[in-house]
Formats: sequence, C-alpha cells, structure tokens
Amino acid sequence: MARNIGSRYTAHQILGRGSAGTVWAGEGPDGPVAIKLLREDLASDQELVGRFVQERTALLGLDHPRVVGVRDLVVDGNDLALVMDLIRGTDLRTRLDRERRLAPEAAVAITADVADALAAAHAAGVVHRDVKPENILLDMEGPLGPAGSHPALLTDFGVAKLIDTPRRTRSTKIIGTPDYLAPEIVEGLPPRAAVDIYALATVLYELLAGFTPFGGGHPGAVLRRHVTETVVPLPGIPEELWQLIVQCLAKAPASRLRASELGARLRELLPLLAGMPPLEVDEPDTEPAPEPYEEAEPAPVGEVRRRGAVPLVPGAAPADSNRDTHTSMRVPAPDELAGGAHGTARAPRAPGQPRPGSARNRPARSTGPGGPGRASVRLRRIIAALVAAVIIGAGGWLAVSDGDRPSPPDDPGRSSPSGP
Repeated sequence: MARNIGSRYTAHQILGRGSAGTVWAGEGPDGPVAIKLLREDLASDQELVGRFVQERTALLGLDHPRVVGVRDLVVDGNDLALVMDLIRGTDLRTRLDRERRLAPEAAVAITADVADALAAAHAAGVVHRDVKPENILLDMEGPLGPAGSHPALLTDFGVAKLIDTPRRTRSTKIIGTPDYLAPEIVEGLPPRAAVDIYALATVLYELLAGFTPFGGGHPGAVLRRHVTETVVPLPGIPEELWQLIVQCLAKAPASRLRASELGARLRELLPLLAGMPPLEVDEPDTEPAPEPYEEAEPAPVGEVRRRGAVPLVPGAAPADSNRDTHTSMRVPAPDELAGGAHGTARAPRAPGQPRPGSARNRPARSTGPGGPGRASVRLRRIIAALVAAVIIGAGGWLAVSDGDRPSPPDDPGRSSPSGP
C-alpha cells in the first residue's frame, strides 16, 4: 500500500526491515528512490530529530560512486526518513547466505570498493560505525569486475550515529553489531575512522572463510574475543593478503591502515588471486550461550542458521532476519575482559582435521601413567567438595547440639553444679 513521505515522496513497496526502521522503494521528483523510514519511537525522540537535522549537510554532501547517496532527509510529523539512491541488486549478506564464502579475488574486489567508499566518507569527516555485509549493496546493473563480482556500494551512513544519542546510550553503553565491533569500542572509547577499517577487515575475513574471526555464541563472549584474542590464520591464502588482514585487525587503532591505503593495497593483490577457488575450511565450534539464555532450537534440515542473531533478552527473538541489530550493551569491566584463549579457541581448520585447542578433540589429561582422565579429575573434585560440605555441616550441627547435652561428671573443662 502506498504512503506519502513528506510532501515530495511516495513509498510503494517494502524492500526490507531492520532494527532501525523499514526500507521502501518509492518515487520522488527525480525518479525512483529508496526510503529508509525510521521507527516511530525514534521519530518521537526530539533529541534524535535535532541530531538528524544537524547531520543533513554531511550526509547530503557524501558523493562517491561507491556510496549509496543520500538525496534528502525528511522530518514530517511522525515520519523521520532518509531518501537514498535506489540500487537494483541485493546485499552482500544475501550472497553470503547463498554461497557461504567467495573466491578470494571476488572477496578482495568487493572489499576494495567498500574501502574506496570509506576513504571518501572519512575525508568528509563521516565515520560509518556499522560496516557489515547487510550494509553493502551489490549493483546488479553495474559492470562486472574481477571474478565476475558486481560493484559494491556502502549504505546506511549516519544511522548508527543517529541512534547513538546521549539519552539513548550513556557512556556505559555501546552501539553496533557484535561480530564487527572494534576493540576500542568495546572498551568504551569514542569511535574514530579506524573502527570502520577493523569492521571491513572482519567482513573480508568472513567473505573468505564463511564466518567472522571473533563471532559466534553469546554477544558478551564475542565482545571479549575482540579485546583478548588474536586472529587465527586462514589456510590457503597468499601471505601478503593475510598480513594485510592482520594489520587491519590490529587491537591498536593507530596500527591499522587508512581506508585509501587499504583500497590501493587490495587492488595490487588482485592479479595474485586470479583463478583461486573459494577456501575449504570448517567453521569453528562456538561457545554455548550461558544461563539465563536458552539454547536455540536446532535448525531444520536445509535451513542455514545465521550466526550472531542471539537475543540479548531471555525469550526474545533475534532483531530480524538480516542481523541489523544495532546492539546496545553495557561496556564490560576490565576484569570481565581479562582472560580468553588468545587466538586458539576459534581456530579454523581444514575439513576433517581437529581444531587446535578444542576440548572435544583434546586428549585426556592424566596425573601419571595410567592416571585418571580429565573427566575423572573433575568428578573427584566435585565429590570432594560435596564431602567437605557434609563434614562442615555435620560439624556445625554437633557444635550446636553439644550445648544442649549435660556435661559428664568427670569433665574437667566444665563446672559441676554446686550442692550439698
């Protein structure tokens, strides 16, 4: 059903839904447009509306072939909308769901396009803050690039910043999608251009491997891995490409490349990747969600279970089908971030090979020749703890009961009742 957006635009058909709002295909004075209509609760927030208007100049001035251009910002009654170029194609998440992983040449070509978009945004003082496959569109009408890849364009500029207002997310909160959050955001530092580089390197890793380097399981565990673990190498890619990924996933923001440098370096590697097939690696095991989060039901046969769509509220459904979560979480304290396996817990492996450090594939530990295994040691500890608890409880009962019993006549530690 058609609806008017302001006085200049008409929305005709829903293209997709996300946590921030709904994207419609529509018409404007200059032809077809995409209209991102933000949620009503966001539109009713006067502080957000003010920030929305302040961002107008920066977003409208962002003009680059690899950026989905923002044509207009509409504030009209309960409607708060971004009017953007309409791209005929699909998003990168849809392609990943279909193919699981891409040939290295195609993955690098797409990442280089997005790096170019970020270079233009950063030069204009705009930080995206939510780079992920859902926000990368593939233009099916554009010329084919290396390995038959379609031109990639980055969209949703400004949405994360608009939602991240002081009233909605205090200094103890973070905004973003857990799999792609840079460690400095997890630690509560303000987002700079380097957070986009970290997120884009995470996307490149995912395009090559079929999974993100630190994702999977409960969001809190994902955030901890970003801070404490090092990325595990992917087998079968050139060392030059791997070192580029490692540099852009550095924990220290200053160690990462700038977007313009990243785009140029990636294009230099394209000839080296020509004809290389998609990698063959198995997805690592993920940690189960701890209580009180209930474990998800097994996926039906033939259905791909998307990772990262873990509800933050017990019993809640994931934000939506495309993981457009804009997760708001408390910044973990330093002691909560301490520990971690430092890169071994989620190591990818070749098909049929055990994952290094996997408890499932780790040989049983023993205290000596013929000693007990890991499970036996754990069982003995549990039994010892139970026995200790029983002994302590019994001792307490005896101490209390002892005061109610008469003293023996020959007890030297007690006085005898006086009498004749």
